Amino acid sequence: MATPPHPATPLMPKATAVWLIDNTALTFDQIAIFCGLHALEVKGIANGDVAMGIKGIDPISAGQLTRDEIDRCQSDEQTQLMLAEAKTDLSTTAPRKSGRYTPLSKRQERPDAIAWLVRNHPELNDAEIGRLVGTTKPTIKGIRDRTHWNMGQISPIDPVTLGLCTQITLDEYVSKAAKREERRLKREAKDNPDDEQKMQGAEDTTAITGDMARGDRHETAQEPEAEASDSPFAALAAKQFTGQQNDNLRPEDVFKPAQNDNNDAGADNTSPDTSPDTSPDTAGDKGDNESS
Repeated sequence: MATPPHPATPLMPKATAVWLIDNTALTFDQIAIFCGLHALEVKGIANGDVAMGIKGIDPISAGQLTRDEIDRCQSDEQTQLMLAEAKTDLSTTAPRKSGRYTPLSKRQERPDAIAWLVRNHPELNDAEIGRLVGTTKPTIKGIRDRTHWNMGQISPIDPVTLGLCTQITLDEYVSKAAKREERRLKREAKDNPDDEQKMQGAEDTTAITGDMARGDRHETAQEPEAEASDSPFAALAAKQFTGQQNDNLRPEDVFKPAQNDNNDAGADNTSPDTSPDTSPDTAGDKGDNESS
């Protein structure tokens, strides 16, 4: 039969079980439940097969049991022994905080973790980085100023990946640092309102107003329309946009404006021919006149 768990067990349970077996009429199950042992183990102690060299301890003199509690359980086998309340309250002292221990195998990886924190979380101060990684402030300062003796061999690596801290701890430190930085910026803005006004004035002077932006867009939108009107495809584009589509449209209809413009330009640039006529007919007439 398995022994049900007991809410509290006495100090040195086997020695207490030896004394209860020798000095009381309690059953094995009652002793097993009180001492946190198995019933077969208590039976082995009674037979001398288990805990042969253990000397029994009196739980009454130790203040763990009372004579009345033993008498109550001896009279009723279905009841269980209960530990007596302690007469003195032992005050628990808070554990002393000591320096964080870093294994020897990971101490060479701390500069890489510091470089990662300095690059990705500049809001963290030296004390917070030291508690996260388990290093000293001179090492952190050397990496910040790039004056560390091994700076050329340092490569930023996430401290969580290296196993120097947990992601939950890192997130807590980062959130606290972000809140602290936000409070600092608000305090500076409250102390120096003139700087904020100056910055807003500079933005207003260099910003582009809505009317100017609309005017520039309107001008740039008109220029392609003016150029498009001179292109040979203007007629085709106009018909397509106005919904006048003709399946029997000929190439002459599209390129006709361009040809007319070229003809007009050729007519304007034509000048009277003042060069001597050197055609074969003219040359022959001149030869006949000279021979006659």
